[in-house]
Amino acid sequence: MSARPPLRVTIALCTRNGAAHLGAQLDSYVAQSHVDWDLWVSDDGSDDATRDILETFAQQHGGGRTIRIIDGPQQGVAANFLSLLCHPELPAQPVALSDQDDVWLPEKLALGLRDLGGAAPRLYGAQSVHVDEHLTPIGRSLGGGIAGFGNALVQNIVSGHSAMMNTAALALVRAAGVPSGIPYHDWWLYQLITGAGGDVVMRPDEVLLYRQHGTNAMGSHQGPRAALTRLGQLFGATFGGWVAANTAALRKCETVLNPTARTVLSDLQGYKRGPARLRIFRRHAIIRQGRLGTAALYLAVLLGRV
Repeated sequence: MSARPPLRVTIALCTRNGAAHLGAQLDSYVAQSHVDWDLWVSDDGSDDATRDILETFAQQHGGGRTIRIIDGPQQGVAANFLSLLCHPELPAQPVALSDQDDVWLPEKLALGLRDLGGAAPRLYGAQSVHVDEHLTPIGRSLGGGIAGFGNALVQNIVSGHSAMMNTAALALVRAAGVPSGIPYHDWWLYQLITGAGGDVVMRPDEVLLYRQHGTNAMGSHQGPRAALTRLGQLFGATFGGWVAANTAALRKCETVLNPTARTVLSDLQGYKRGPARLRIFRRHAIIRQGRLGTAALYLAVLLGRV
């Protein structure tokens, strides 16, 4: 009996003016222990050397694999990633999302692919080592927790730069289409896949170097400053606006969600403010990770912020 051939995976990279750090990320693809990968890049209107770097890489490493560069929609990071995932010619195979300024550790693809079996949609996430501009470690991610649709509605626990999806999850994303107005693509993937009854696998493995610099689209969530920022978002207008945008987008693709998720969305639509809305949150276990996080969320609900 012959051994099963290794899975082929598509690396989905989105770029915009990433020339300063892009080369190191591309080199880390070549250094992967799992060598059966293709690369699709959506470049969102770069006006630096990003495109030249990508084209040179394609010439040097395109033998035996597909390396394709397309134009992004220039409507923000979330739209760039999701339009790439929904491109009609993207192969129906597992996908690994990639930011332009990280550095993958050699086992990243291999570790993720171990968890992407099964027929149900599955989303995988892992941990990162936080590094400075020179790749010197300065911290580590603290991600993880109990995944579920109730949590996904109010918190993302799957970092996009570590995320991988199986073929069924990719098909689900394509069936839902590219939503408008959502804040983050990785948060959307977490909501969509749990809302459809799919699986989310969070691992403690550190799989990449997460570079912290002045132009990160999303930096580290750790430290006092990050905590204060989150509180300001929660009790201001920002977080409530994000939740509203996400739930509106989910309602537009309800046909791909399971009955439980559709019921939750219907109940949230019916109760906008006050104690009645809080009862909906509690009934459907709409919670953040940790008791303090959930307590702050429920206070914000009572105050009409969420």
